[in-house]
Amino acid sequence: MEEPRLVEEATTNDINGQLNEEERDPESNSLRQPLLKRNRTLSSSPFALVGAKVSHIESLDYEINENDLFKHDWRRRSRVQVLQYVFLKWSLAFLVGLLTGVTATLINLAIENIAGYKLRAVVDYIDNRRYLMGFAYFAGANFVFTLIAALLCVCFAPTAAGPGIPEIKAYLNGVDTPNMFGATTLFVKIIGSIAAVSASLDLGKEGPLVHIGACFASLLGQGGPDNYRLKWRWLRYFNNDRDRRDLITSGSSSGVCAAFRSPVGGVLFALEEVATWWRSALLWRTFFSTAVVVVILRAFIEYCKSGKCGLFGRGGLIMFDVSGVSVTYHPVDIIPIALIGIIGGILGSLYNYVLHKVLRLYNLINEKGKLHKLLLALSVSLFTSISMYGLPFLAKCKPCDPSIQRSCPGTGGTGNFKQFNCPNGYYNDLATLLLTTNDDAVRNIFSINTPGEFQVSSLIIYFVLYCILGLITFGIAVPSGLFLPIILMGSAYGRLLAIAMGSYTKIDPGLYAVLGAASLMAGSMRMTVSLCVIFLELTNNLLLLPITMLVLLISKSVGDCFNLSIYEIILELKGLPFLDANPEPWMRNITVGELADVKPPVVTLRGIEKVRRIVEVLKNTTHNGFPVVDEGVVPPVGLPIGATELHGIVLRTHLLLVLKKKLFLHERRRTEEWEVREKFSWIDLAERWGKIEDVAVTKSEMEMYVDLHPLTNTTPYTVVESMSVAKAMVLFRQVGLRHMLIVPKYQAAGVSPVVGILTRQDLRAHNILTVFPHLVKSKSGKKH
Repeated sequence: MEEPRLVEEATTNDINGQLNEEERDPESNSLRQPLLKRNRTLSSSPFALVGAKVSHIESLDYEINENDLFKHDWRRRSRVQVLQYVFLKWSLAFLVGLLTGVTATLINLAIENIAGYKLRAVVDYIDNRRYLMGFAYFAGANFVFTLIAALLCVCFAPTAAGPGIPEIKAYLNGVDTPNMFGATTLFVKIIGSIAAVSASLDLGKEGPLVHIGACFASLLGQGGPDNYRLKWRWLRYFNNDRDRRDLITSGSSSGVCAAFRSPVGGVLFALEEVATWWRSALLWRTFFSTAVVVVILRAFIEYCKSGKCGLFGRGGLIMFDVSGVSVTYHPVDIIPIALIGIIGGILGSLYNYVLHKVLRLYNLINEKGKLHKLLLALSVSLFTSISMYGLPFLAKCKPCDPSIQRSCPGTGGTGNFKQFNCPNGYYNDLATLLLTTNDDAVRNIFSINTPGEFQVSSLIIYFVLYCILGLITFGIAVPSGLFLPIILMGSAYGRLLAIAMGSYTKIDPGLYAVLGAASLMAGSMRMTVSLCVIFLELTNNLLLLPITMLVLLISKSVGDCFNLSIYEIILELKGLPFLDANPEPWMRNITVGELADVKPPVVTLRGIEKVRRIVEVLKNTTHNGFPVVDEGVVPPVGLPIGATELHGIVLRTHLLLVLKKKLFLHERRRTEEWEVREKFSWIDLAERWGKIEDVAVTKSEMEMYVDLHPLTNTTPYTVVESMSVAKAMVLFRQVGLRHMLIVPKYQAAGVSPVVGILTRQDLRAHNILTVFPHLVKSKSGKKH
């Protein structure tokens, strides 16, 4: 599979000016030698699109760094400190759920009231036959809301644009996504989501809620924003990438739970879609967070039933409930159900393909500057307003069915039967779907016992319009989610299929709409288990489980035959170095030793190294890890002659720490344990210590020595040079590594104990194929 090179297009003029000698490929340049683009050199780009901003990408340190300081602290931890650590984990899980639930409720409260009163004013103009004024008000309000959301994203937090789920997925895979979880991003995401959804754009708040939950988790774990962090002693336990990963996993599941009021579905979404690494203890805490979210939502629902929340709560809140449907199906219904799944898989993969092309086009527009981003967003808003307001005039008025107990035509901003431009006793079915909030549109199209409510022509117009709007809206510089647009498209063709089946099936058309939405989501996002549980919790009807499972399995299988899931496509477009769970089959035909051969020689350090050498290494390379090798070591067994020992690996940030703290020696010797602990603790090792340019070292200090043994991770993961790349990639991903050392197959005098070092960029299929193009011949389709 050839990877799209969007990042190269995105970084033509602006990024070329930013590149300098220090910002070269982190793992592909050698000491005192410039990076040369040779045909046989394994190289990669350290840049990717994070949100809508081009950023320098590095990996995260999920591996436990077992150096002397860590071991000493681990031995000294008392039972009370261990209990503090466990208690704080559960406390932070509670706070993540609490803050996500409260924020989700406030977002819904704001959207329901802002959009509701906006639509009420438009309806009043229409009732008075002032159609032009109604359009001016509708388009003007949408324009202002879109401008607010776009301005916030473009000027203050570019990383807040989009859903944020691909970046979360990359972070949990081990890719550091800069500024993705900051306080500014969180604020812009909340306000931007309210403004964008209130602007009647074809996007949802579900994706942004996942990002909001992850932001809360990250900020709680680090003690607040970067400039105003709490220095609480207990928070030092979370000053590492490993624990922050667990918190962000809980935050993402809490966001899904807040969007759909689906606690189990939120946990399964994190497990199936975003998390790379999972364990039972994380499962419990994640479920606890989602349980807190559900309690908060239920409390606000009960409070708002009294009418104290304005329009919030009058339309059924944020749930799409079809629990009242009477589910009866027979063996003959398998055919239309299977057909829904097949259509969903085909349309989902087609949607992914076209959206991929649209996003590449948008990238060319967005890279021209902030003004072009704003103009693009405002153009989409204007087109959306014209379509939503103008198309209902094309629909024929339908007479109200006297047998229906609900009011027809409906009054106000909610309800199924909107009068729009029709005379008394008639309603406009297309206006019922278009001139309403997205949540109300879903409830209307999911509604049961309304087989003849929507005309075929209206459903076709609605389906085509939302396909177009879904493609052109996602990618503009506002917070946006994919869940709701796909649900609306899928429910429209589900209703159409129900009408086409006619008397062949007895299943309610509202249920067909639910199955259509599920099939399109599975065909586009390729999720099965989590989607099944989410729709089960939404519909509140266990009888739907068998047919929902069947639809999801068929849709995913059909979609996998054509292309990747939408989130994987976005990851590739952004250039984020995500490692897939399944290595390519041809990766078994190449060894890690062969990869090491096409990389520049590995840069090693001695256990007791000169300061000058360390400074040179840090200035002339951008590697983040360096093997530490000791020569002349007498082995405990064998001949008493000097041997070469691979002591471990030391991180770049720890070398910078040594230089800043000036743990220098006048002679070449090992430091005592108390000397190291006097200078810094293991908490200092979790910090990131800037750049070598920020460190001042005098000429006399250059001739001094540093003992690297106390800071060296003595238990790095190593693989033999004869191991296949496929096997190494599985190990790298499952353990969550940043560096993997390659050791020689044969040990002999004069042979270095380390052959090379692999990073995630070296294990990416695209980078390997650029060096070994002959592997393309043996390359087969992507495994699923």
